[in-house]
Amino acid sequence: MGHNHSHGHGHTHTSNKKALFISFLLISSFMIVEVIGGLMTNSLALLSDAGHMLSDAVALGLSFFAIKLGERKATESKTYGFQRFEIIAAALNGITLIAISLYIFVEAYRRFNDPPQVQSLGMLTISVIGLLVNIIAAWILMKGDKEENLNVRSAFLHVIGDMLGSIGAIIAALMIYFFGWGLADPIASVIVAVLVLISGWRVTKDSFHVLMEGVPLHIEIDKVKKSLLNVSNVKEVHDLHIWSITSGVPMLSCHISIDVEGKHDSILHQAQSILHDEFGIEHSTIQVEHKEQGCPSHHGVCN
Repeated sequence: MGHNHSHGHGHTHTSNKKALFISFLLISSFMIVEVIGGLMTNSLALLSDAGHMLSDAVALGLSFFAIKLGERKATESKTYGFQRFEIIAAALNGITLIAISLYIFVEAYRRFNDPPQVQSLGMLTISVIGLLVNIIAAWILMKGDKEENLNVRSAFLHVIGDMLGSIGAIIAALMIYFFGWGLADPIASVIVAVLVLISGWRVTKDSFHVLMEGVPLHIEIDKVKKSLLNVSNVKEVHDLHIWSITSGVPMLSCHISIDVEGKHDSILHQAQSILHDEFGIEHSTIQVEHKEQGCPSHHGVCN
């Protein structure tokens, strides 16, 4: 039986934490301004944007908390530590986005039937400030590890969706101000809701894939099996499982059957080198067994 546990996860956590915390403060502060502004100007586009900003604030706070929790050491009862909480946080972020978008759709439907008066100038001012705040937050999060870390990516998507919401509110405010077109407000909020729904669905789907122990999207299980079978004296690869604990931490376990000429330690080392170098899998557990003796998970005795 072989184990390979080299830890390369965590070098970007400091920048991720800082990015998430600063963005959280920015978004939370402006969300309060936008709620007050939305109520004062009677703008659904602003209130929907504020609702999205609320989910942003929750998402960013949750993401920050998740990374802090993920740093805690493994315990006897939680042998992998708390890194998986990052994925749970990402799933909650995604579900929040979907729920908020559905609420906006319902409210917009009411406004299409009965368009209210909207104070366009106040709406325009707040929308422009909101756009600037979101651009700053997105820029800060872009410096984080958003490609590898699903949690940072979910927070980044929240902010991007919110940025688009601010642009929609700006356009709606201009339409109302220059043409008195009241329907621009619910139309802008519906466009925001569609974008929010798409990003929410993507994040939820990706995080549920990890929670269901799915094979990481960047790894092809057939290629892994083929590479292991190419090792000299390897006859069979079975009980192959690949999953991830959290973003960027893929895990593998499998059984490798070898012929009589095969040397246990040499084949184990080669297999783990292939997994590390070709597929970026640093955590692997491989059981090497002689083919003619069988495997305890089926019958006979393994070596």
